[in-house]
Amino acid sequence: MIDILTVLYIIGILVWIIFLIDALNGLRHLDSLEKEEPMDNGPLLSVIVAARNEERHLEASIISQLAQTYQNVEWILVNDRSIDRTGEIINNLAKKDSRIKGLHIHELPEGWLGKNHALYKGYLSAAGKWLLFTDADIQYEKEAFSKALHYAERMQLDHLTAAPNLWAKSFWLKTFVAFFLFGFSYFKRPWQANNPKSKTGTGIGAFNLVLKRAYKAFGTHEKIKMRPDDDLQLGMRLKKEGYRQRIVTALRIIEVEWYGSLKEAFIGLEKNTFAGLNYRISMVLFAVFGVFVTHVLPFITIFSANKVIALLSLGNILGSGFLYVLITKRMTVFSPLLFLVFPITAMLFIFSIIRASYLTFKRGGIVWRGTTYQLRELREKE
Repeated sequence: MIDILTVLYIIGILVWIIFLIDALNGLRHLDSLEKEEPMDNGPLLSVIVAARNEERHLEASIISQLAQTYQNVEWILVNDRSIDRTGEIINNLAKKDSRIKGLHIHELPEGWLGKNHALYKGYLSAAGKWLLFTDADIQYEKEAFSKALHYAERMQLDHLTAAPNLWAKSFWLKTFVAFFLFGFSYFKRPWQANNPKSKTGTGIGAFNLVLKRAYKAFGTHEKIKMRPDDDLQLGMRLKKEGYRQRIVTALRIIEVEWYGSLKEAFIGLEKNTFAGLNYRISMVLFAVFGVFVTHVLPFITIFSANKVIALLSLGNILGSGFLYVLITKRMTVFSPLLFLVFPITAMLFIFSIIRASYLTFKRGGIVWRGTTYQLRELREKE
């Protein structure tokens, strides 16, 4: 008699095969921005940065941008109710370079998340043909803007998003970041953004380059004003509505330290984990169950005395291993050897899901950038 574990493992192997075929085909069409020719002269680019309490990172990030070979740029730096030196840094930068405009927000209107509102306000002051929504802690190599704009213009895009190098200091943080990227790719299949026949889209907060007229026609950040995963939602909804979109990698020319420690990663994921699961307990349970059965359990049952279960476990491990190596080598600079601690990292990921969901319910909402947003309010805006 076939038991439920055998059925789950057979289904798991079939799913791995489907995902591997999809990933192999999708990653084959994933371009590297580093290989693109630079464009020295072109349309005005408006770089919009929403910064809240970013005194540690903001200046270094903007300095790396001011060194760009592409010169037709304006910067709109939005101080989103900061209580540190962020506003002062923005004012000093604006004094040093006339292309920089500082905006200071002191109050948050009802019905908006702070970052989304800040980016929207930045857009209202932007004059460029292209808008680049980027974070306050990103480091850019000098040809990043020129290569991105040349690619977007050459491909006649409405939206270009780039996957940066997410670097990490500690070993366990590296494994967690690598697993997160693997899981994101596994569930969201970002490469489908490059398939014009697919409605699947994506967006990355480090680099969302949008044609201004497309952004305006789409409805701006007003359409996603209560989404903590605004970067992803912007890309997903643009693609769903038929705008021309592509994702590229930029591992050598765009870089960010996503989090400074594993603890910071857990805290950072509090704001959007439950949102990514559509604020539904059933989705939380499904995610936890799915990650455990596919990413942890086979590493235990491979030692089963039941040879069928042991072989099926091996099949699932090989399936996840092949996909992990494929995604890691193509979309990160991490070593594929991190797969050796894959089940431990999967348990850390499960912990982060449970922790974020529990805290969201305990608090009645999420805390983001110093502001508490009620769960009821977040759900109503869905």
